[in-house]
Amino acid sequence: MKILDGKQIAGEIRAELRARAEAFESKYGKKAGLAVLLIGDDPASAIYVRNKTRDCEEAGIRSFSYTLPADATQEEAEALIDELAADENVHGILVQLPLPAHLREDRLLAHIPYEKDVDGFSAYNIGSLALGSPAAVACTPKGVMRLLARYGISVSGKRAVVIGRSKIVGRPMAMLLLNADATVTVCHSKTKGLAEICREADILVAAVGKANFVTAEMVKEGAVVIDVGINRVDGKLCGDVDLASVKEKASFLTPVPGGIGPMTVAMLLENTLEAAERQMS
Repeated sequence: MKILDGKQIAGEIRAELRARAEAFESKYGKKAGLAVLLIGDDPASAIYVRNKTRDCEEAGIRSFSYTLPADATQEEAEALIDELAADENVHGILVQLPLPAHLREDRLLAHIPYEKDVDGFSAYNIGSLALGSPAAVACTPKGVMRLLARYGISVSGKRAVVIGRSKIVGRPMAMLLLNADATVTVCHSKTKGLAEICREADILVAAVGKANFVTAEMVKEGAVVIDVGINRVDGKLCGDVDLASVKEKASFLTPVPGGIGPMTVAMLLENTLEAAERQMS
């Protein structure tokens, strides 16, 4: 079994992006800019925002951080996004999720112009992905595909199973695999015979949000297992895959932490730079 080291690959990608960002700044006289909006005081979200700011600086991308209180109104949040949408120095806008319960996520995200939607969540970008057209792609699934490619793991002709159907991971993950010529099955909480279906997978992507959910009994011998889950158990991070048992059967496996998480942030930076290049061209 070989570990797919997302931390190492993400570092390599950030170095590549820095050279690209410097070329952008030299050509246009400004840095590519990413605005991150945090609403409320969720500690985990605050850490994610700080990490994204740090990684932006490392990659040569200008970061703008905005914070609204937890009791901010829908109108206040939407007005701030509208300001950022009109700002020519901001090429990408990211709203840190989850939001306070009283805010409408769909309405808020709809205020982000699709060309500045670096999360790839807009109807335009998701629709473009479904059609196989160029678009900003959700960062986590894009990170999975990039990690597979960096390790020379071909997707074409493979049986792929995705556990989870969220718009953030499961659905775009399935479309990316399908666009890369895999035969794809999407499983979810209503799926019957889940373990049997998973055992057919050459590539198994776990994005269910349940600690150690995928066990060795669900994995085909020699499968590539991608663990997207981030769960906290007894103060420690773990994924959706039971590493101890699955590592005996998988040919490749992503760790948690250090697997898909760093790749997600790297793809956010790449999406921002790509958005900047499109807007300036």
